Amino acid sequence: MSGNNLNQENDWVARSLQHVWHPCTQMQHHETVPLIPVSHGRGAWLFDMEGKRYLDAISSWWVNLFGHANPRINAELKDQLDKLEHAMLAGFTHAPVVELSEKLAALTNHALGHCFYASDGASAVEIALKMSFHAWRNGGQTEKQEFICIQGSYHGETVGALAVTDVSLFREAYGPMLQRAHVVASPDARLAEAGETASDVALRAAAALEAKLQERAGKIAAVIIEPLVQCATGMAMHDPVYLKRLRELCDQYQVHLIADEIAVGCGRTGTFFACESANIWPDFLCLSKGISGGYLPLSLVMTTDTVYQAFYDADVRRGFLHSHSYTGNPLACRAALATLAIFEDDKVLQMNRVKADFLNTAFADLKNDARVRHFRQQGMILAFDAVVDDAERAATFSRRFFAAALKQELLMRPIGRTVYMMPPYILEQDEMSLLAHKTRLVFEEVMA
Repeated sequence: MSGNNLNQENDWVARSLQHVWHPCTQMQHHETVPLIPVSHGRGAWLFDMEGKRYLDAISSWWVNLFGHANPRINAELKDQLDKLEHAMLAGFTHAPVVELSEKLAALTNHALGHCFYASDGASAVEIALKMSFHAWRNGGQTEKQEFICIQGSYHGETVGALAVTDVSLFREAYGPMLQRAHVVASPDARLAEAGETASDVALRAAAALEAKLQERAGKIAAVIIEPLVQCATGMAMHDPVYLKRLRELCDQYQVHLIADEIAVGCGRTGTFFACESANIWPDFLCLSKGISGGYLPLSLVMTTDTVYQAFYDADVRRGFLHSHSYTGNPLACRAALATLAIFEDDKVLQMNRVKADFLNTAFADLKNDARVRHFRQQGMILAFDAVVDDAERAATFSRRFFAAALKQELLMRPIGRTVYMMPPYILEQDEMSLLAHKTRLVFEEVMA
């Protein structure tokens, strides 16, 4: 590395630390944990300004599906850029948003035929919560104002989304600002008692949910869940029977079901929508992250004809007046259309099943390590929990693992003591083998 390159890299880091407030970060930690200035990306790899590469094993916070600088998505965006960069969606429409809405509706067999657009995942959750509340109000059921979320759930950090988030690290400081939600037992398979299966845990959690629905009959507007994997609480995975039972209970007690598929949709769990694993459709389905291939901020809420008709009226006050300036941005929608085209053309869901099996085999030695608990996998999401008895070392496990991984050319960011992989779908077998081998090296260093 030349002195000029080192000086340039240090300059970008210093300038960023001086003026950029980085997300989900205690900024003081960057006094000891490195900040990496990214120069460019190619495929599954990111490159810093001195040319060192990092395998993006977590898809840059779960957004990237088909690699950085994907030539097919690039070409679509370049074409769109010369046609229309943005136009307001109130009173106007355009081809990319129409075509994307049609394709997404078709993927649900038109069970969810209406799409409302925003930019980030938390905004999509806000929209779903407001739509549910307002739909019941428009229908004359004004007492249905309460929401139920799952223990350990995470749905975003805007005020409404944070109200249905049960991760104290994120919500504790803002408690006085938040509407209270009911928190019910998690179906997390790691909670299995002696002799219990994942299905048993799921049904036990569903029974607790039913008890809450009975207790608050007529008051609950919606239940919100991340189907199959509660990501931010440590990749907590549950049996699909929970979703099936959840749909039955919501129908029985006249409660909306909100599926937050922001992280788990777009093929992450094995099917395009995670809810498909249980053969159910929610009343609201939230998408973001991977829907644009990781290119541009885009989120949306899909919903039913029944919900849509609850707002369809001559009275403007009965309309859903929520708005974002960049709603349905043509560039973001065009990136999403390119992403869906890759799914179809390359038979991605079928290929992912083969890759998921290869990943499982590649990590077999860690799966059998005595210092590993709850090795688990759902589609292209793989996770395990490190056994760290010392409280101080446990508290710093994630930061130490992140720093050690960078030295091995890996971008990994554990959640507490949960190490996970959520890589782009384009990984080749040699890259998956490399990921497994280097994860083992990092694990050994951090656990030593």
